[in-house]
Amino acid sequence: MKFPDARLIVFAKAPVAGKAKTRLIPALDEEGAAALHARLVTHTLTTVTNAALCPVQLWCTPDTDHPFFTDCQNNFPVTLHSQQGSDLGERMAHAMNHNLQQGFISIIIGTDCPALSTTDFEQALIHLQNNNTAVIAPANDGGYVLMGLKRFSPELFANIRWGTGEVLATTRERIKKLQWPLAELGVFQDIDRPEDLSESNLKHLNN
Repeated sequence: MKFPDARLIVFAKAPVAGKAKTRLIPALDEEGAAALHARLVTHTLTTVTNAALCPVQLWCTPDTDHPFFTDCQNNFPVTLHSQQGSDLGERMAHAMNHNLQQGFISIIIGTDCPALSTTDFEQALIHLQNNNTAVIAPANDGGYVLMGLKRFSPELFANIRWGTGEVLATTRERIKKLQWPLAELGVFQDIDRPEDLSESNLKHLNN
């Protein structure tokens, strides 16, 4: 592995109908949205583990006991962890701090952006190994699809309106306030809403 002192954190929900990718239910129905979510998780784990850049952790919700996560652990070289916290910010903060306290440069991603590639993950880790304290891959909806840190601050995760177009701007502002050098990757499109279900966006799932 090129970056043994780094950790790549993948956040994922269990693909339960009615609880996964709920904003896609109007277009795909509950079963279809859950099935797409399972495909996205599998695609993401395939990409990050084939890259073999650093150890990969799968952080699960509601817990690690769902058979889907057991299958993930059987099929991919990942460790399973339970997300902890009352909202997305608390859960992300817990996972990042868990690794940063142990001295591991850490990158966190969801599974909604199949366009993220090995090159993107490597570039993010190189940015952190150099002079940057933080790295972000912006999403075109005003959020981000990747964050990497080599220091922890709860300010980056607290009192943020997750799922809104304010997430990226708020995060940038807080990183600037911390006076941390920040690197940014290109802008990505994630798959959150029915209008994101374009052929160009879904083509990555077939690669």
